[in-house]
Amino acid sequence: MRRRLINSTLAVVLVVIAVFGVSLVLVETRTISSSAQESVDSEALRLASIVDSRLVGGEPVNPGIIAQQADITRYAEIRIPGRAPIEIGKRPSGSVISASAEGEQDTEITVEESRSAVTREVARSLLIIGAVALLAVVAAVALAVRQANRLTSPLTDLAETAERLGSGDPRPRHRRYGVPELDRVADVLDASAERIARMLTAERRLAADASHQLRTPLTALSMRLEEITLTDDPETVKEEASIALNQVERLTDVVQRLLTNSRDPRIGSAVAFDLDEVVKQQLEEWRPAYRSAGRAIVHSGRRGMRAVGTPGAVAQVLAALIENSLMHGGGTVAVRTRVTGNQAVVEVTDEGPGVPADLGARIFERTISGRNSTGIGLAVARDLAEADGGRLELLQQHPPVFAVFLSRVARGRKDEKPTVR
Repeated sequence: MRRRLINSTLAVVLVVIAVFGVSLVLVETRTISSSAQESVDSEALRLASIVDSRLVGGEPVNPGIIAQQADITRYAEIRIPGRAPIEIGKRPSGSVISASAEGEQDTEITVEESRSAVTREVARSLLIIGAVALLAVVAAVALAVRQANRLTSPLTDLAETAERLGSGDPRPRHRRYGVPELDRVADVLDASAERIARMLTAERRLAADASHQLRTPLTALSMRLEEITLTDDPETVKEEASIALNQVERLTDVVQRLLTNSRDPRIGSAVAFDLDEVVKQQLEEWRPAYRSAGRAIVHSGRRGMRAVGTPGAVAQVLAALIENSLMHGGGTVAVRTRVTGNQAVVEVTDEGPGVPADLGARIFERTISGRNSTGIGLAVARDLAEADGGRLELLQQHPPVFAVFLSRVARGRKDEKPTVR
């Protein structure tokens, strides 16, 4: 493309120079020839006037006097009736430019000049025109190279950007080139890079969230299955299998919730549900882990509440808080349910050292953790709570008190499906 741009520009310039150059040469040649002829004609008339004036005055007419008085530089021949021809200068050879004039005393004047002088003048003009044309060609080539670089360099850069996008590097370059069409292409590539980056971030986030949220339920499920393999009591097998099936359903709900949030966190599937059932299920699921750690988990507070939300999502939020207390807290973990206004609140607290002062305002940010953990659990729990119109807050840092706020269904409206705003 670069070579094509240079060649096309140079071709246009050469055509223009050829058309106008030939015309200029023709005009200049004709002008020089006409000027030389007019000069010879003028000199013949002037010489005839001088000769007539001298003849009228009875003054002598000879080559020396006429040449001095007329200041003649060309060859001239003066013919006076009854006298021998008078010649001034040397007669030129070859092609000449001549002019004749007749005086009032019947004199005949002939002036001649070699055409070589005109040829030299024409050659000098052609040399000047050729030099100007050469400078024009050089300037055109320089401008063509510059313009070609201005167009091809951005195209090469845009091609590299597209190649980087194809190779998995979605960083936008934010480069502009001062050419509207190329800047438009750059805008589209940068917008595509940003969309790809957001998609990759969302995929990585989904993978991290799924890994974190599924780890504990899968561990609990494997424990149930191990208990089934170790017992011969049909009733125990039936009970453990039923619990395992419930855990599988919750896992399915967790996966569905994570996928829904990854596509659009504003989409919720909130319903009215029994909050006691969710809390009870979480306590039963986590008690074995707490017993293994030599700790206890207890439940207190208001009972018989119905809240608005997605049961699986609320269970995952409580699981994240209970697991957080198990990993980072200490002593007994207390799960307390209460009512504030038209909201149902579930608080999770423990007897540990609490949340460091420098992390209090950032505890729900991703990758923020007081210890060597992923820092994902609380962030995912907050997203799950907010997806159905609830919220998750840190009410107190020492000792730590986390609270889940959910819309509450008033008594007498148990079967009514609430509207979440």
